[in-house]
Amino acid sequence: MSTKKKHSLFLFETRGQPLLSRPAFFKRQLKHIGIVLLIIGGSLLIGMAGYHFLENLSWVDAFLNSAMLLGGMGPVDPLHTVAGKIFAGLYSLYSGIVFLIVAGVLFAPIFHRMLHHFHLD
Repeated sequence: MSTKKKHSLFLFETRGQPLLSRPAFFKRQLKHIGIVLLIIGGSLLIGMAGYHFLENLSWVDAFLNSAMLLGGMGPVDPLHTVAGKIFAGLYSLYSGIVFLIVAGVLFAPIFHRMLHHFHLD
């Protein structure tokens, strides 16, 4: 068995390990912010494609509608097709889940650091 340290984005220090240094913590937080940006960007692309191809909206209008749904505000343009309405409903449910995932990924290092700090001797 190898004793080599495993490197993973979501592998945090255990209870017996010392608190991560501030520069290493900021580096970890930047990685998590990058993941959040990828999730949001991918979600925007999914929404834009759906609105563009199912509702025949321009790319700018498709961006506006998908960004508004991801932000929790709701669509801007009225929907005309059944496929577009079904897509908008599913995309809004998806957006709610993405919000929870993004919050978890973004705040996990912060909460872990606080809890780890309390468990130090």
